[in-house]
Amino acid sequence: MAPTLGPMKIKSAIFETSAPNLSGCPRLALPEFAFIGRSNVGKSSLINLLAEQRDLARVSDLPGKTQLINFFTINKNWRLVDLPGYGYAHVSKTKRADFNEAVADYIEGRENLRTVFILIDSRLPPQQLDVDFLGWLAGTGVAFVLVFTKIDKLSLSQAQNSIALFRQTVLSGINPTPKVIASSSKTKTGRSEILQYITDTLAGG
Repeated sequence: MAPTLGPMKIKSAIFETSAPNLSGCPRLALPEFAFIGRSNVGKSSLINLLAEQRDLARVSDLPGKTQLINFFTINKNWRLVDLPGYGYAHVSKTKRADFNEAVADYIEGRENLRTVFILIDSRLPPQQLDVDFLGWLAGTGVAFVLVFTKIDKLSLSQAQNSIALFRQTVLSGINPTPKVIASSSKTKTGRSEILQYITDTLAGG
């Protein structure tokens, strides 16, 4: 049995391009790992933490600022993809991803997409937008991981209770149960675990 590789070192993180839709995405088929969440969930801060670059993804107090699909090439061999948030639109399980048609096209149609990381604000009870998006995404067959953000704002027991509530009320009906990672951009919690997941996925082809 091959030894487990440790989390990768980020040697380079470069903004590649922004695309308004699937047809505008880069043609070179590097493995891609996409990040999405409700507006103001801390996505840009997490991306900057992963890349160890302060301004790779713009951090703004204005929710919903990311309107395009942004591609960052990491270590010249995979891409981190910053997807527009689903903050102010309705998501329906019965309709096809009304929250953002370009994002839906990307998730359903991007063959080199390996995993979608869904960011959830650990301070809040389960939000309907998150629940509806998860229900839609689970039906696409695309692998996904839940990342609970801002856990530095909670005590350990509060964070554990928040994640446990989400597991019981939202994830109980999803099979297989997705991996869950607790994170904080301020304390760097979760960084190595996310990078380990990406390392393992790349190693597995």
